[in-house]
Formats: sequence, structure tokens, C-alpha cells
Amino acid sequence: MAQGKGDIGLIGLAVMGQNLILNMADHGFTVVAFNRSVEKVHAFLANEAKGKSILGAESIPDLVSKLKSPRRIMLLVKAGAAVDSFIDQLVPHLEKGDIIIDGGNSEYTDSERRCKDLQAKGLRFVGAGVSGGEDGARYGPSLMPGGNKEAWPYIKEIFQSIAAKADGQPCCDWVGNEGAGHFVKMVHNGIEYGDMQLIGEVYHLMLALGVDQEQMADTFAEWNKGELDSFLIDITKDILRYKDSDGKHLLPKIRDTAGQKGTGKWTAIAALNYGVPVTLIGEAVFSRCLSALKPERETASRALPGPTAKFSGDPKKFLENVRQALYASKIVSYAQGFMLLREAAAVHSWDLDYGSIALMWRGGCIIRSVFLGQIKAAFDKDPGLRSLLLAPFFLDAITKAQDGWRNVVATAVTLGIPTPALSTALAFYDGYRSERLPANLLQAQRDYFGAHTYELLGKEGTFVHTNWTGHGGNVSASTYDA
Repeated sequence: MAQGKGDIGLIGLAVMGQNLILNMADHGFTVVAFNRSVEKVHAFLANEAKGKSILGAESIPDLVSKLKSPRRIMLLVKAGAAVDSFIDQLVPHLEKGDIIIDGGNSEYTDSERRCKDLQAKGLRFVGAGVSGGEDGARYGPSLMPGGNKEAWPYIKEIFQSIAAKADGQPCCDWVGNEGAGHFVKMVHNGIEYGDMQLIGEVYHLMLALGVDQEQMADTFAEWNKGELDSFLIDITKDILRYKDSDGKHLLPKIRDTAGQKGTGKWTAIAALNYGVPVTLIGEAVFSRCLSALKPERETASRALPGPTAKFSGDPKKFLENVRQALYASKIVSYAQGFMLLREAAAVHSWDLDYGSIALMWRGGCIIRSVFLGQIKAAFDKDPGLRSLLLAPFFLDAITKAQDGWRNVVATAVTLGIPTPALSTALAFYDGYRSERLPANLLQAQRDYFGAHTYELLGKEGTFVHTNWTGHGGNVSASTYDA
């Protein structure tokens, strides 16, 4: 058992908390562990933590007393009320300059509030996104800290030591003020939703083609050697190969209803709040909601007719088209995610480093992939890049993939296979590249029924109203953007 005072305290001994503590101890830091159930602390010290530089705490005052100053205390507890409860318990025992770190999946608005509230009390708050699951926490997560920047020098060494490494650099850096860290983590999770939905749609298409699971696994394994090289593609290959105790593949036995913890939904809500068309993540969230309607879908499957068409092309050629569609849609998903980051940064005056964020996601996290290296390179070359779609590398990639992408979406529609993420990615791409969209008709309609006014081409900034019916009057409503 280590003697002396701890470098950092950690509250919450679920698997993520235990693994993060062990990771810190492996890197030479003394950690003080506390859990609401003290028996769990005792069990942890007697087993996984035995012989390591890990101390136990019997209470909040005991935890605080065993830490070096300024005290650094990290919470890995359920987001929401539990975080506020522990903060309330900690505050009376802390001194000016002490640091509280929330490493859970908290809403960024909560982190904004906590940062301001604690700063008024002389305390420093950090909202840190932690990604990588259990394995990442143990051997190297992606860490996205934000909040009170005065805290960063005191936690930087610990965080960057335990973080995953990509190209020799830690997948951790300071993100920005107040809620920036948890906002970036939220967008990360939204992109994760999108990636998983895209892969699910590809799996569905493969089933429609009659590809067996071993062939699917071989296909994903092959894709993982190229530009789609990523954690999610890799584990999909493993899932497809996995067999149950009866020797049959496990995947077809799993009920097709997907759960969610809320971060994807938060991303979609934030996109609506900021007016950013993050359509692919929105479709991924709604697809999970649709999957939950299992009884209704079973009834509808017997009542609602679908197309009778069967696939008649070359399966091998079509699978290459599917790979292209997956890659192009993935580019769109990340482009949308970074658009949302840029808009939020402008609203909150966050100085986000987009290349650094891409590096943070290169290792340790669920969306880690080779692909992110190209995103970092794009932002390093042009920090003011408005959209990844305009970066030369991604522009070239989508140009090459475009025909196959369109063929896949068209074929899916013909076969009656739902591909909401693949389809909305293509629709966004076509909308983004369109010099003119039919929004002029929308504006005319709004002015017709609500006198909401419109702008004329060449006279931008001047809002006018037309008396479309001759009896509607010439008084206009106040202009608004919605």
C-alpha cells in the first residue's frame, strides 16, 4: 500500500472508475479511491488494487484529507443528479483553488453551470469527456477536458500520461472553456451513433444480397485494411464471426431493438438549437427509436406491402459500391459534426482546435480510425476550413465514390431496404453542392400565409412583403429566421 498523500482522488468504482484508477497507478500516480458503498472500496483494495499505489477513503472528508494540494478529485458517476450531489458533498471540505473533474457523460449545459457555480466559490471545475469504454479506461482512453482553464496545468500531466497515443502524441489536450469538453464528447458520441448506423445499414444490404456471415466478416476484414480502417469496422468483423455455444452464429439471435443513453439525442437536439443540418446523426437516433417499435414493426411487416424486385447485378461489384457509399457517408457525417462544433464555438467563444480534436479521437475512443488522421491534416493545413467536404483529400475521395454511392442508395430503394443514414448523407451532399435550393418557394409560402417577408436576389438584407391575394394587406410580420 502506498504511503503519503494522493495525487488525485476518484469517486465511483464501477468498471470504468476502477480501470481508470489502475491506469493512473500504472503511470506512477497515487490515487485515492472512494465509492458511496465503502464495501466496494475495501473489495477493490483487496483485489485489483492490491500492491498498487492506490489508497482507500472511508468518507468524503477522508478522501479530501488524503490528497495533495491543490486537491484534484475526479467523478465517474451517473450523469445528472448524482454529479451535483457529490459536488455538494465535496464543496464544504475543499479550499480555494481545488479542482473537481466530472468524467461522466454529462450534458454540456450542466458543465457550463457547474463551472460558473464553482468558480464563484473559488473552486475550479473541469468537464472531461472520456471515451474508449472499459478497455480504453484501463489502457489509454481519449480524454477531452474543458472548463476552468486554470485547472489544466494541475491535471495535464496525469491526463496526458494515461491517455491513448497516436503518432506519439497523447489523445488528450485542453478543449476550451466551460462546457466545451463535454460538448466535444457529445459530438463524438453523435458521430459514433452515425458510424454504427451506417455499418448496420451495410449489414442489412449484405443480408438482402444473400451474403453469408463468414463472407460478411471477410469483407469487413478486407475493408479494415484500407481507408475504412477503424475500431468499429474491426469489431464488426469479430461480431459476425462469433458463434454461440451451439456452434451457430450469435448475431441473428440478438433482438433487433437498439438502446441509447442519450448523447446521440443530445447531439441532434443541439444541431436543431444551433441550426446546423446534422442530418445523419439525427437519422441514426431516429433509427434506434424505430427499432424500438418491434411489436408494431412485426404487425406492419404482415400488412404493409413492399417491392417485389430482387437484386440482379454482380454482388462483388455491388459490395465495392457499398464500401464506397460507406466511406462517402462517413465523410459527410464527420463534416456535419465539425460544422456543429464550429457553430457552437462561435456562439460560446470557444477557441476550438479542430485538428487537435481529430487527434484526440485518433486513439482510445470508439470512433478511432485512420480516417481521422486525414481530418487532422486538413485542419492543420487550413484551420479556417468551413467544411471537410471542401478539403482536397475528401473532395477527391467523394468524387471517386460518388457513382457507387448513388447506385447503392438507388438499389436499396428499389429493394425496399431502409438506408436512412446512407440516403440522408447523399441528400445532404447534393444539397450542400447546390447553388440554388427550393427555399425561395418556402419563403414565398411563408410570406403568403404569414407576411413573414423575403429577400430578393441582389437586394440581400432588405426584407419585403407582397400582398399575394390582393386583399391580404401590406403590413408584414416581424422577420425571423426560423
